[in-house]
Amino acid sequence: MSFKALGLPSSLVEILEKQEYKSPYPIQKAAIPVIMKGRDVLGIAPTGSGKTASYVLPVLSGLKQRKEAKNRQVDVLVLVPTRELAEQVKDVFTLFEKGLEHTAPIMAVYGGISINPQMKALFGISVLIATPGRLLDLVNSNAVQFDKLQTLILDEADKLLNLGFKEEMNKIFALLPKKRQNLLFSATLNEKVEEIHQFLLHNPEVINVAPKEKNLENIRQLAYTIAEEKKGPLLRYLINSENMQQVLVFTASTYKSEHVADKLHKNGIDARSIHGKKSQHARTKALEAFKAGKLRVLVATDLLARGIDIEYLPHVINYELPRSPKDYVHRIGRTGRAEATGEAISLISPEEEHHFRVIQKKMKITVALEDGNALQLK
Repeated sequence: MSFKALGLPSSLVEILEKQEYKSPYPIQKAAIPVIMKGRDVLGIAPTGSGKTASYVLPVLSGLKQRKEAKNRQVDVLVLVPTRELAEQVKDVFTLFEKGLEHTAPIMAVYGGISINPQMKALFGISVLIATPGRLLDLVNSNAVQFDKLQTLILDEADKLLNLGFKEEMNKIFALLPKKRQNLLFSATLNEKVEEIHQFLLHNPEVINVAPKEKNLENIRQLAYTIAEEKKGPLLRYLINSENMQQVLVFTASTYKSEHVADKLHKNGIDARSIHGKKSQHARTKALEAFKAGKLRVLVATDLLARGIDIEYLPHVINYELPRSPKDYVHRIGRTGRAEATGEAISLISPEEEHHFRVIQKKMKITVALEDGNALQLK
């Protein structure tokens, strides 16, 4: 099926063709026609599955040109859990907004930077992407209004709820007009998401393209048992010996991400860390450099990695294991996308061996385990 067959305007289809989008992904194929009909949607789809375009395209195609003068009313509100995802969603809206016959000004707002420029810039905005806390700050300053809101979108609703945004989201919902379209997208369908679904959505179309275990077949998984103090030398050995050029390394804490990146840099490997204590400018610059292939290694925590969406990322390394099997899947799922192959490596200390066996059992997989202590790391 082609994008044109989904009923999208030819101007948007032309942009898709210029961007070399061959055919719609499953979530796009299922969601776009339903959203264009004005239905509420519950979409269960992982990051990297094309879900952002699945709502951006139909929502933009349904936006009408404003007849009144500029004001602080917004037509579309997208709630997201992180600053990085907010910028990522804004970029997709901005790309396709060029295909409209009229302008639909787009803006992303989030904390970590001064609120005053955001307050001034919100005049005349049609599509607003926001983290909940900063949005409420702007509401309290009378910088934004929702009386004429057409569409509410929750992107990565599972993370919004897991990070404790539920109370803030409920305050936001109370400000919105009852007559609107609601689109809820989540990587998983858990009890919290189901609760929001029952409260927020009206007779929704439920679309589930969550990955099955076979979707990990494009990822070559292996692990090394290694003493904790030797993880750094082993990481450097793997990057250099395999000449890895684009590597996403996961750590369990902000401190460790900074420490690992610093050690890599001191040993001649271009690396930067990305975590919540970094300034927004530093995070954005590091992410842009990594996506462009100008930064060899990016060391990240689980939360910050939600904004890292690279179609052909070749290498993911777990310097430390995540807490849950689901987080493990999210991590390694950053590679092996769009039918490309990828490699996911885990460094397992003696203290982590039991936890790694639990992860494998839950995922119903067996990962090849090699003795890292036997390698000549120098």
